[in-house]
Amino acid sequence: MTGERYRKVPSSRLSRLAGFGQLAGGIVGGMVAEGARRLASGDRPRLNDLLLTPGNAVRTAEQLSRLRGAAMKLGQMISLDAGDVLPAELTAILARLREAAHFMPPAQLNKVLTGEWGPTWRSRFARFDPTPIAAASIGQVHRATLPDGRIVAVKVQYPGIAASIDADVDNVATLLRLSGLLPAGLDVAPLLAEAKRQLHEEADYAREAEQMRRYATLLAGDPRFVVPAPVAELSSGRVLVMDFVPGQPIESLATADETARNAAAAALVELVLHEVLWFGLMQTDPNFANYRWQPETGRIVLLDFGAARPVPAATSAAYRGLLEAGLAEDRAALKATLLSAGFVAPQTLERHGAGLDGMIAVMIGHLGKPDPFDFADRSFVERLRQHVAPMMADRAAWHIPPADTLFVQRKVSGTALLAVRLRARFALRAMVGSLLAGPTLPPVALAAAPEADRVDPLPA
Repeated sequence: MTGERYRKVPSSRLSRLAGFGQLAGGIVGGMVAEGARRLASGDRPRLNDLLLTPGNAVRTAEQLSRLRGAAMKLGQMISLDAGDVLPAELTAILARLREAAHFMPPAQLNKVLTGEWGPTWRSRFARFDPTPIAAASIGQVHRATLPDGRIVAVKVQYPGIAASIDADVDNVATLLRLSGLLPAGLDVAPLLAEAKRQLHEEADYAREAEQMRRYATLLAGDPRFVVPAPVAELSSGRVLVMDFVPGQPIESLATADETARNAAAAALVELVLHEVLWFGLMQTDPNFANYRWQPETGRIVLLDFGAARPVPAATSAAYRGLLEAGLAEDRAALKATLLSAGFVAPQTLERHGAGLDGMIAVMIGHLGKPDPFDFADRSFVERLRQHVAPMMADRAAWHIPPADTLFVQRKVSGTALLAVRLRARFALRAMVGSLLAGPTLPPVALAAAPEADRVDPLPA
């Protein structure tokens, strides 16, 4: 590791505000320079054209990675969820936020762990590797060995992150408003409030440990998955110690044989369908770093349960309706469910009814192909974009679905994106049909789920 990967986390409110000031100033400077260049060449650029430049994307990615916390997490969400909306070069640049954050310098790490375990904290371990094996938006992970020889992963939260969540989200929202990217009439307050709530939950490592235990119970009978066990006596709200489970990045599957790729992708899609239809509980962060693959066993290691949240019965019912209508290729039922579930607003239907019909036709035509479904077949994207473009251009028709739906859809879309990356092919229609009828995981696993987390099947 080079020294460039180490950078102190700004923990005070003033230092984080200064970081946002530097970000805003850098973006404005980039806009001015780009505007002058285009004017000199005879162009009359629009504000959005000046904002969404590769240079500004680099500035945004770098500054958010320095700030870490909620600011970086929101940037990751934008980069992962943008999909085919942002230009490809900007999506690629923002993808840097998904790779890794800067590390805390050793002195700052020591201060955090001394605050948690006291000045003799190293005596709790036979070995503690000071170089992180991973770093993300809220914390970094170290490998260590307990006195009894058990190898563990130690997840350490960055200082000041939990206290900075509300201000960070507000600052990012301010940048979005000042950019002019969001229509003035678009009410993002409910979504921001929900984002703050989830980020506070993600920053509670004691809660995450409990979610890990719940998922381990749910998946106890499924040999395809591994969930690390937390070490309760060493864990707290800001430090989470768990089993170290070896594995390779899930993206490494892209070079594996077709059988392994298809099996892994099918397992993850089946898990998502169980979450939304049967568990009433979903880990809603589809960041690829949350999955590892064990080539020697074929198992998938599931990590990072801070974003696990309940799936309301109404949200589960909406997805059930969408899946049933999709399987039946019933366009009218699909459109009605999109409207009733809040995916589509009435004003969008009024202004772009034909475009919505076109989108539905493209999706049913693509998803209605006989099994096995080929996730690598992206031939429909350009046709879909032709219907989406007028809606995106009509800012008065922009609409934000319910927050619970957005978080679930983020996981659904992210899992599909991973299946695309793995070039997976498997019997998707058969899987969906089977899961609509009932859960396919071993009965002992589902029966062990807490009553409040289960979603009862809808009456026939």
